[in-house]
Amino acid sequence: MTAGVPLDGAQLPVAPATPGSGAGAAGADGKPAYWDAAVAHLLKRDRILKKIIPQHPEVHLLTRGDPFVTLARAIVGQQISVKAADSVWQRCLGVCSRRPTPSSVLKAGRDGLRTAGLSQRKAEYLLDLAGHFQGRRVHPRQWAAMEDEAVIAELTAIRGIGRWTAEMFLIFNLRRPDVLPLDDVGLLRAISLHYFSGEPVSRFEAREVAQAWRPWCTVATWYLWRSLDPVPVEY
Repeated sequence: MTAGVPLDGAQLPVAPATPGSGAGAAGADGKPAYWDAAVAHLLKRDRILKKIIPQHPEVHLLTRGDPFVTLARAIVGQQISVKAADSVWQRCLGVCSRRPTPSSVLKAGRDGLRTAGLSQRKAEYLLDLAGHFQGRRVHPRQWAAMEDEAVIAELTAIRGIGRWTAEMFLIFNLRRPDVLPLDDVGLLRAISLHYFSGEPVSRFEAREVAQAWRPWCTVATWYLWRSLDPVPVEY
């Protein structure tokens, strides 16, 4: 799936956010507190983003803020298009009584989730995710204070959550400012299109391009997603 493929008063420039110091803070409109500072940096440092960013004014990263929902939507969206993922998600809401909670997912069971259009494997992944939350085998209240890699390590212990899904969580739920999801097909496609004239790019080449984006890789990634699909994804 191309994730933003999922950025969900003017702010003064701020220093790069760190875990536990407001990395996930947002204004009344939902805009991450670091967004304007990141945009200013990217406009100055990257000639491609200098063209792309002005094409998408008044939009930014959005999140529903619920860790379980963010992870569930990311699992649903694995390896399918944004449009298909949204369709399946809407049907999942139907079988979960419009409230996707660990208990409602467990109550729906594998058969109920399958009727929503999920593959057997994804249904099992959602049930395992719900079981982890229900059994308190994950610690969402601690994630905001943890480093990115520590959060990734805890999340990837859940069946069906790999590094890509964990990075989508860092972006869309914790709003971490400097996530570079090199496993994301949409990001690599956008880098290929805009920086390499459509030629395939390696992870190494993508990482080299992203050096100019630091410490705002999340924001650069979001705008490159927008260059492929103008409609933002909310997780």
